[in-house]
Parts: sequence; C-alpha cells; structure tokens
Amino acid sequence: MAILVSPHIPTFLFLQNRRRSVPRCSSSATVKLSTSNGITSSGGGKSTGAAVLWYKNDLRVDDHPGLIAASQHTAVVPLYVFDHRILRHFTEEMLVLLLFAVKDLRNSLKDLGSDLMIRFGRTESVIQDLVKEVRAASIYTQEEVEYDLRLVMKKVKENLRIVFLEEKSPKLSLWSTPFYDIKHGVDLPLSYDDFQRLKLSVHSPLPSLDLPGVATDLAWGPLPTLNDLKEFIHKDPYKSKDSWTSIKNSSAEYVMQNARNLISISPTNGFVSNLGESSQSNLNSLTTQTKEKKLNKSAFITKQGNVVGGGTSDVLNALAAYLKYLEGTTRDDWQEVHEKLRNAETREGASFGTLFGPALQLGIVSRRRVYSETIKYEKDRNGGFLSPFGYSAATIAAAADHVCSVEWYSLVASRSQVDFTTRYSTRFWRWNGHLIQYAVVGCEGPAILLVHGFGAFLEHYRDNINDIVEGGNRVWAITLLGFGRSEKPNIIYTELMWAELLRDFIVDVVREPVHLVGNSFGGYFVSIVAGLWPALARSVVLLNSAGHYIPGYSSVPPFKERKTTGVAWLGARGLSFYLRLSFRNLVKRCYPTKTNRADEGLLNEMVRASYDPGVLVVLESIFTFDPSIPLNYLLKGFEQKVLIIQGMKDPISDSKTKVSVVKRHLKEIVIKELDAGHCPHDEVPEEVNSIIREWVVNIESKCEILEQTGKDGSRIAA
Repeated sequence: MAILVSPHIPTFLFLQNRRRSVPRCSSSATVKLSTSNGITSSGGGKSTGAAVLWYKNDLRVDDHPGLIAASQHTAVVPLYVFDHRILRHFTEEMLVLLLFAVKDLRNSLKDLGSDLMIRFGRTESVIQDLVKEVRAASIYTQEEVEYDLRLVMKKVKENLRIVFLEEKSPKLSLWSTPFYDIKHGVDLPLSYDDFQRLKLSVHSPLPSLDLPGVATDLAWGPLPTLNDLKEFIHKDPYKSKDSWTSIKNSSAEYVMQNARNLISISPTNGFVSNLGESSQSNLNSLTTQTKEKKLNKSAFITKQGNVVGGGTSDVLNALAAYLKYLEGTTRDDWQEVHEKLRNAETREGASFGTLFGPALQLGIVSRRRVYSETIKYEKDRNGGFLSPFGYSAATIAAAADHVCSVEWYSLVASRSQVDFTTRYSTRFWRWNGHLIQYAVVGCEGPAILLVHGFGAFLEHYRDNINDIVEGGNRVWAITLLGFGRSEKPNIIYTELMWAELLRDFIVDVVREPVHLVGNSFGGYFVSIVAGLWPALARSVVLLNSAGHYIPGYSSVPPFKERKTTGVAWLGARGLSFYLRLSFRNLVKRCYPTKTNRADEGLLNEMVRASYDPGVLVVLESIFTFDPSIPLNYLLKGFEQKVLIIQGMKDPISDSKTKVSVVKRHLKEIVIKELDAGHCPHDEVPEEVNSIIREWVVNIESKCEILEQTGKDGSRIAA
C-alpha cells in the first residue's frame, strides 16, 4: 500500500525571518496505484472490462489519479454512496458543502462524457449490486487513514471476496495523490526534522481527461436535497441518542455561563434535558433549511457562511482571491473572501485552514493543486523565481503551510497504522477536520477513557491499557489534538476546546458513558467534561491532576476570549528551545522513585513530536491556559464518584497541600497516596492499575444498585 508524505514549514520561521527554503515543483506526475494485493501498476493500454470509480473524499475530476487509471478500462462508472457510517459525524454545514460538491462533480463528469451514480445505503451492498450489473473487473477508490472509512473499505473487500469467490472477485485498487516525489513511503522517517533534510520535490497536479462512454440504460439516481439527507441520517440505526446530539450542540462556554439554568439528569440515565429556551433556540436554528442557491458567485454557500464551498472552480476562485488579498479588488466575490479572511484570522495564518479546510477535507480540490496554485502565484510576484528565504506574503505562507502540514499528518497516520512494533493498534478519528489518534482494547465490560497530560500522548499509558483490560474492562486511550501523532493545526488551544474534543469522542466513538481517567492537564480536562456533561461520565479518576481545590467556591468567572499575545509568541519559542535542551532531565525528575521508567522509548517519541509542524502554536497555549475554576466546583455533586491517585513526590505541584485540603473539606472523595511522582500511572503502573480496576468494580456495583432500586441520583450541574 502506497504511503504518501509531505512536509510543513513551521509558521514561526516565516514570522521570524522568512529564511526557509521553498520546495520546488517536480514535472513528474506518473499515475501509480497500490492495489489491495500489493501490485503497483501505471497507466498503459486499455484494460478489459468495466471499472467502478468509488468516490468518497475526492469529489473532483481535476488532479485525480484514480480517474485517470480507471479511464484505461473500456467503461467507467463513477459512484458516490451516501452511507450512514461515513456521514454520521458530519455537521449540517458539512452536509450542505457535500451536496454542492456532489452536484458539481456530477456536472463535471457529464462534461467529460460520463455521469455520477448516486446511491444510498451500505456501501458494500451497493458496490456488490453495481459490480454484478456492469460486470466490473476493477474498483478504484482513494486510500484513507480514518478508521471509519478504512472499516467500510475493508467490508467492501470482504464482501466482494465472499460473493464472487476469491478467484473471480473484482480487484480493489487503492490510489492516492502523491504530494512528494518519493520512492518508498514506508521507509520515510517519522521525525519531521529528519524528513525536512530529504528536501523532496513536489509533484505537479494532473489534468482532467475525457472518459469512455457510459451506458444510458443505467439508473444514475437523483441528487438528494438537504432534507432528504437529514431524513436518511435520522434513520441511521447506529445514530447517537437525540439527547447526546443535544449535548454536542451545547458548547462548553454556553453550559458554563448558564450553569444555573441547566438541569442535568443522572449520568446513569445517559441524557441531559431542559436545555432552556436560549439553548433550544440555538439547536432549532441548526436545523433550519439552508439556502439552496448561491448568490453573486459567492463561495460561502451555507447558512453560517464561514467556509468556502461549491465545486472545484468555485474553490479555486476563492483561493485566488485569498492569495491576492494584499492587492485589493473591486470584485464583490473577492471582497467577500477578503472580509471572511479578516474575521477568521484569529492568529497569524489561521484563516486559511478555517476557510478552506472543509473543502480540502471533502477533496473538492487536492492539496497539491492548492500548493501548485500558491507557488505559481508566488513566482508571478517574484519574476518567475522562488526565494530561498521564504514566501513574499502572509497569505501565500498560510496556504502552503496548511497543505504541507496536512500532508505530513496524513503520513504520520498512515505509518502509525502499519507499525506492528506497538502493543496495540492505533486508529484515527477526524474531529473538526483534524486527525486524532486513539487506541481501543477489550471487547466487553465497563468503558474507560485514558487522557494524558501536556506534552504526552496515548503511549504514556503503555503499561496500563492491557492490564486494565484484563480486569474485564474496555479501554480507550486518546492522543489529544496538538500532541503526539495527532494533528497540530494552527488554531487557538484552550482547556474548553480540549474538553469539547473529549466530549465528542465519547459521543461519536465510545458511544456510551465512560470512567474518565486523566493525568496532569488531562485530569483538568476530564473534570470539565464530568462537570459540564455529567451524562457522559460514570466516574472520574484524577492522577496528579492540574487545577486546585478552593472550598466554598461558588461562582463561574466570565468567559475570556483567547488571543495570541506577544508574550505567548515569544514565550513559546523560548520554551521550545529550553525543552529541547533539558526536557530529558525534566521528565526524569517526574519519576523520582523509578527514574528508569522514563526510558528511551518514551523520550524519543517526545523528541519526535516536538519537531512536528504546529508545535509552537500548542506551546503558546501554556501561556493562556486558564485552570481558574477549581476542581471541587467542576465536580460539585459528583464527589462520591471521584478518585484521586496522588504521587506524593510530585516535583510540579504540592501534593501534600492538595491532599490535605481534600481530606479536610471534601470527605466524599476517595484518595490513594502513592510513593511516586507526577506520573504515577507510568512510574508504578501495577499499583495504579490495581486501584483503577477495583474502583471501577465498586462504582459499577453502586450504579447497578441505583438502577435496580429506581433511584435517579440526579444532580444540578456545576
């Protein structure tokens, strides 16, 4: 299977002195396919038999290697399937963008002499029937890194093998859009620092082409309306409870500021009710029918109107407007892009990902097409030359940085899922357009979610996951956005954002209430989740958690808008330099009892992640992080389901004072004191695992008694 890569030039280099080199475009654009049986092929003569081109997140005809490869067959049937499993995590805005993109794709295919078949249902069944109908010899589809999409592809392949028998099964060929001119992607380094030294050139995008004629007697299917699509999704047998959907639609900021008006039902009941008139109004507005037509060639086609959408030509037009921001314009549609750019520029370069991220996610344009257009414009500005010292405009830097960064994390995700040296396989889930790494082990039992601290990743629970599973549990471990092998986008990072990430992971991936376990900053994040959305939490386990205990605290501070300050910008860069020099000693200090547990495996992954694109943006959040709401206030009314496991030799916080305050004022909270430092779960995993297993058994027993006796155990959210 081909694994493709791309680098990303950190934004801070541009901001400091623009002394980075610009990758050169390569004229090579050979179409290569890595098939499911490991055979690599390139375009040649016509192949016998029809081909099905299965579209997913590649909704274009421009720069489409799969389309070119499929065109070598005597007939091509392009297909898009509206599948519950692919659509269930889409917001309404993304559904609108999808519908416009599918409509444009159909029109583009017709211009090439073809059409787009539209179907609803389970993809494996749809493809099975279509293969029989057109007698397809091959199926072409894009490689994916998201677990849900990979699972659907696996089911398609298995179903074909069963239905058509092994020797007669149509060949499932996976294609990709290689960003860089590479030979063997699997051998590329996972360290971005090492990767940059390779100085790989970038492939040029491929043009579209005419397709073989299509059978007029095929039923191509109508394009659905938004209401049709929403009704289809509503019938999804695996859809989250409506009450959990309302939980996702209640932002952390809203719940926190309206805590007195929010009445929550017991976590054992699994839902939240009585959202209040204001919140209910917000939810209703989300289901309002979106306008079907674009006005004045606007690229902002959704009701919210904050992201670029439409077809390939629409997105490329908006891209041209974005790149030429400094030139000004009299065109209304370009002026609109410039206004949206200014509104979305929450920090240097952030506007590009905000405006164009969804279109790139749907594949309306390819990343290398964006890069090619960006470099072309840069050359036009500089008399045909590229400066080795960086880009000439902030918008050019933002566009190039974004697509290169996304390419890099796609590489990391691909490599991570074929790394057989780990103790358990990892998966990737897409949240707000960004790739999030996670692992799940166990088949039955109570659900437990492990959340790491600042600078760590899911492997920090390397010796906890399997041991806790052996106690009859199912364990999820997540790498938070901005850390480890998860993506590190150019956004504003806050404790509320990370809490919302955990909330959505529970609702969309785990799909049932969990026992929340968090270390350090992760402990503060899980406390926010339990405090604001108690229906999602069975209990809370805090491992040397960040945050404080202030007895008698009874108010919610006003929400503060987070912005990048000069102090944070400089501080992040100074901190990065300091950590790379001394972080090994700092980590070892956190393991005072068993220093050898801070081994090379853990330290090397920390070093690797520290060079990832976007790290400096994450480090800036340290200077704006706000743990001002005390843990006891967040967990008010939840105390009987809170366990504190405290390493008493923690060099980062005053463990003795924290434990003393809890014992004196919060007697319902259970405390376990250990001879360990800041990371007791990794320093003395056997002790911590035993405590967690016993804790979960006790909590589950109490919950079962409450359910049997009919007590609701309701509480008012903090």
